[in-house]
Amino acid sequence: MEALLLSTGIVALAEMGDKTQLLSLVLAARFRKPWPIAWGILGATLANHALAGALGSWVTTVLGPEVLRWALGLSFLAMAVWMLIPDKLDEGEQPDSTSHLGVFGATLVAFFLAEMGDKTQIATVALAAQYQQWAAVVAGTTLGMMLANVPVVWFGDRLVKRVPIRTVHVISALIFLALGLTALFGWG
Repeated sequence: MEALLLSTGIVALAEMGDKTQLLSLVLAARFRKPWPIAWGILGATLANHALAGALGSWVTTVLGPEVLRWALGLSFLAMAVWMLIPDKLDEGEQPDSTSHLGVFGATLVAFFLAEMGDKTQIATVALAAQYQQWAAVVAGTTLGMMLANVPVVWFGDRLVKRVPIRTVHVISALIFLALGLTALFGWG
């Protein structure tokens, strides 16, 4: 349960102001069809995080406990720093409104590609390695993504403007810092 809840909370916080949240806003403004966008976000996130979680689980079989502890600790510390760097949506990541894939397909592809190498994908790898509970971590990170991105599809700009993004990023950074120090020093 800890892996699920922590994964959900970390990813929901990490997604605030992230490029995939901005992509959700762009998709909502461009297509104005919230249900296919939400389903596309879910499908892309499940696929992306399932792969990331599998990688995290695999890493635990390859690295010894001492190397894994250092790798996880340093990864979480790097995530803490990365959380303080604002994200922006790259021009090439915006979906084409004339796509033959339709709203669902355009969302699925755009979201999957935007998540490649993103903070939440890296966090999923690290959390899966830390907890060695692939299903709980993937379920939690996916839920966190949905909690952060789907409301933006329906409520758009009004929601994003009311949330103090900088404060959320600092809180996320502090959580990753705590996880990193815990892993490095073997606390808990």
